[in-house]
Parts: sequence; structure tokens; C-alpha cells
Amino acid sequence: MHPPALALETVGNPWLWLGFLVLVLVLLALDLGVFHRRDEVIRAREALGWTAVWAALAAVFAGFVWWRFGANKAIEFVTGYLIEQSLSVDNLFVFVLVFATFAIPPKLQHRVLFWGITTAFVLRLVMIVGGTALLTRFHWLIYVFGAFLVVTGIRIFFHEEQEHHPEKSVAFRVLRRLVPSTSRMEGHHFFLVENGRRVATPLFLALCMIEVSDVVFALDSVPAIFGITLDPFIVFTSNIFAIMGLRSLYFAVAQLLRRFEYLKAGLALVLVFIGLKMVVSSWVHVNAFASLGVVVALLGGAMGYSLWRTRREEAGSPEA
Repeated sequence: MHPPALALETVGNPWLWLGFLVLVLVLLALDLGVFHRRDEVIRAREALGWTAVWAALAAVFAGFVWWRFGANKAIEFVTGYLIEQSLSVDNLFVFVLVFATFAIPPKLQHRVLFWGITTAFVLRLVMIVGGTALLTRFHWLIYVFGAFLVVTGIRIFFHEEQEHHPEKSVAFRVLRRLVPSTSRMEGHHFFLVENGRRVATPLFLALCMIEVSDVVFALDSVPAIFGITLDPFIVFTSNIFAIMGLRSLYFAVAQLLRRFEYLKAGLALVLVFIGLKMVVSSWVHVNAFASLGVVVALLGGAMGYSLWRTRREEAGSPEA
């Protein structure tokens, strides 16, 4: 007996897609053109405020989805948002390493992240639309995505943490060879003219490395959200709201994330759960409320246990 074909239904009509894209463009224009027009260091308190603003906007949008399309779609949006936000944690560490590698001053980091994440919108849209088209035509790919997530989750769970070195990566070496560059920076410009030719500044090289890292992490996060919902509009909007808050989250808690030692284990279990859910989707249906409960329990449990262990170790340290 063959499993039934996937029915990919979406709540997003052309007007909703257009309205959401316009909303995103307006928010980005306000962000860079009004609130962060000048290059300056983003303080932790300001970053926490902006993190709360982006989270509040996501909550308002979830309320709109609930009002317009029902509780089930709203829960799918919230679950997808939480998964994407959690899986983006590793991205924050990569940001730290990239900025250190290229010696990017703190006051210029927001501009690099702004353009990096703005470009990521286009990449995510292409991946989501492409993934939806593939799932529509080849429904068996849902099992491939599921198996991929299970294997990825197991690998992350048992894989020991290693230091990342962006300057030793293949992408970095290829970028250095293909793009004429200079070590000199002049304001927030991505390109300069030296000796009559146009060369890239460290800001552009850092931007490219951030784009590469986003593509790598999207290979996990996009299939994971497809495990929650097959509605491309819900997948895209939850993805974008999570990404929009990522810049503020970086400036707010990048240095505190080391305290969440076991968050990676929680994320690994989330990937395994979603992967298994996709594999058995044709025979066993797990509703949106149950999925959200499992995701929150795994992530919340991992974060709570990490904080408990950290405080216990600090209390038992000689300095304490």
C-alpha cells in the first residue's frame, strides 16, 4: 500500500504574500534608516529592548493568524518560530568568530548583520518555495527530510563541541582568491578604490561569511519547519520573524549563551522528534498543539538544566 500524496494547502493568497513582504521592507527601512542610521555600538539594554520588540511583533502576527485562520495555524507559526529561533543560536557564535577574524569594530557590526540577514530573506524564500515545489511533486521527499533530521539530531547529540575557525574554511579561501580585497576599512563602506581598482573591505568579506553560515544552518532549520507545517506561507513568515530578531539577540546575549551548555542536546532531540514525525506522517498524525508542547518541553528543559548546572558549578568553585 502506497502512502497518500501530500496535500500542500496554504492560507497565503497573493495579497497576503505581498502585504507581508511590504511589512518586512517597511520594518527594515525603519530599522536602518531611522533607528540605526548612525554607526554606533549596540548596548545590551538597547539590544534587549529590540529583542522584545521583534518578539512582540511575532506575537501580534501569531494573533492575526489565529484570528484569520484559526488556532491550529497560529500554533504552527509559533512552533516554527521557536524552532528557527533556537536553531539560530549556533549562528550567534559564528557571528562572534567572523567579526573577530576580520577585526570588525563593534559599531559596524549591526550594519553587517543588517545586510547579511536581509540577504538571508531572499535565500530563505528561494529554499522554501523550492522545497514546497519538490514536496508537491515528489511526496516521498518528506521521508528523506525526516531521515535527514533524525541523523542530524543524533550526530549533534553525540558530537563533541569543537572550536570553529572561519579563516581555515574552504569558503574563506575561495572568497580570498575570487574577490580582490584590502585590510583597510573606511567608514561602513563594503568596497574601496585602491590603485585604480575596486577592492572589498573586511566588512564585505565578513558579510559573505555570514551568508555562507546562514545557508549551512538553513539546511537544518527549513526542513525542520516543514516537519511542523507544509504551508509555505506559515513556514516563510515564522522563519523571517525569527531571523529579524536574530541581530538584536546577538547583541543582547551572545556572551551569555555559553551558560546554556545543554541547549545543543535539547535542539538535537527536537530535530529527532520532528524527523520521526515526518517519517511516520502518512500513518500517524501528531497535531500542532502536541508538537508545540514537545518542542517547548525539550528546549525549556535543556535551558533550565543548563542554568541549574552552571549555578551549581559556580557555587562550588574556589572563587565562590
